[in-house]
Amino acid sequence: MSFDDIIDRRGTHCMKWDMMEPLYGVPRDEGLSMWVADMDFRPPACVQNAVQNMVDHGIYGYFGDDTDYLAAIQWWMQTRHGWTVDPDWVFTTHGLVNGTAMCLDAFTAPGDGIVLFTPVYHAFAKVIKAAGRRVVECEMALDQGRYTLDFDRWDAQLDGSETMLILCSPHNPGGRVWTREELTQVAEFAKRHDLILVSDEIHHDLVFPGHSHIPMAHIDGIEDRLVMMTATTKTFNIAGSHVGNVIIADPELRARFGARMAALGLSPNSFGLFMATAAYSPDGAAWVDDLMTYLDGNRKVFDEGVNAIPGLSSVSLEATYLSWVNFEGTGMKREEFSRRVSQDAKIAANAGPTFGTGGEHFLRFNIATPRARIKEAVARLTDAFGDLQ
Repeated sequence: MSFDDIIDRRGTHCMKWDMMEPLYGVPRDEGLSMWVADMDFRPPACVQNAVQNMVDHGIYGYFGDDTDYLAAIQWWMQTRHGWTVDPDWVFTTHGLVNGTAMCLDAFTAPGDGIVLFTPVYHAFAKVIKAAGRRVVECEMALDQGRYTLDFDRWDAQLDGSETMLILCSPHNPGGRVWTREELTQVAEFAKRHDLILVSDEIHHDLVFPGHSHIPMAHIDGIEDRLVMMTATTKTFNIAGSHVGNVIIADPELRARFGARMAALGLSPNSFGLFMATAAYSPDGAAWVDDLMTYLDGNRKVFDEGVNAIPGLSSVSLEATYLSWVNFEGTGMKREEFSRRVSQDAKIAANAGPTFGTGGEHFLRFNIATPRARIKEAVARLTDAFGDLQ
């Protein structure tokens, strides 16, 4: 398999490609889909083989004995992240949006304030509001194209009604890999304001050369309020399997979360467990290394092309495959630059305001697609903003 292979996903009930016309008005036959965060690459052969083995067996009954699955999680976290995980800490949810919703349900009450460092992954605010909790936006500063944390301002902003902080680490959509110093400050902030800290680390494997992800679990003194969330889904492009892990070391928090899981009758699907077990392996690790080399090339091509267009600038990616592009320098209103992207360039990209305060001048572009499409996207954007040349 080559990451350069063009795979036509249209007509396959694919949200990314089949929904770009109804959602963004981008024509299905001519458009480039660069919005929702899944990749246009097939997962590694070990994952494909796991699914094929299920098909060959031909019986799709209840899944039992998760020993291998839990061992694979332990191996991956220890080998790739230096993090020792006890299998008793692991809960399996229907992806991490579901994991986030479960955390809200288990640890907060209706009306509670839930802190987000914005702009940030849009599904957080969606589930917070749906659960009857309040979104508390702590806007990050954009300093020379790099997001920074402003705890002095945020300390003054909070009023004591907040009970949880949801951290995105690495950050989506800003692409930041938080430093140990920053993570320590996040932990101290959570302790000062007595917040449960939910660390969504779904992008932790997708880190570019020169940067190293540090699990929040490695920060001292936070265990009694920390909930870790990880998944194979972004790393291996198996989001449709809807499987994620909520990992809780603290016994009291673990008991509260487990009680809500039991009360709601939640259990994972067998396809996701087989795929995740296969992915967290030496073969899966080798594939991820190759993937990041390829994505690094995509990142360079996209950044060079976008930053050559007057008025446009892409935030430098340290992790993820989601490029966060600032259109403020064009002087255009959001409706105008968005129209040029969707109608002139025929590219479907995520609207910045959906990520909260600070996203008003941005669009998010998914660069996890064959390089030929990245080059085509750059050419289309260059033409769409040609009058600025």
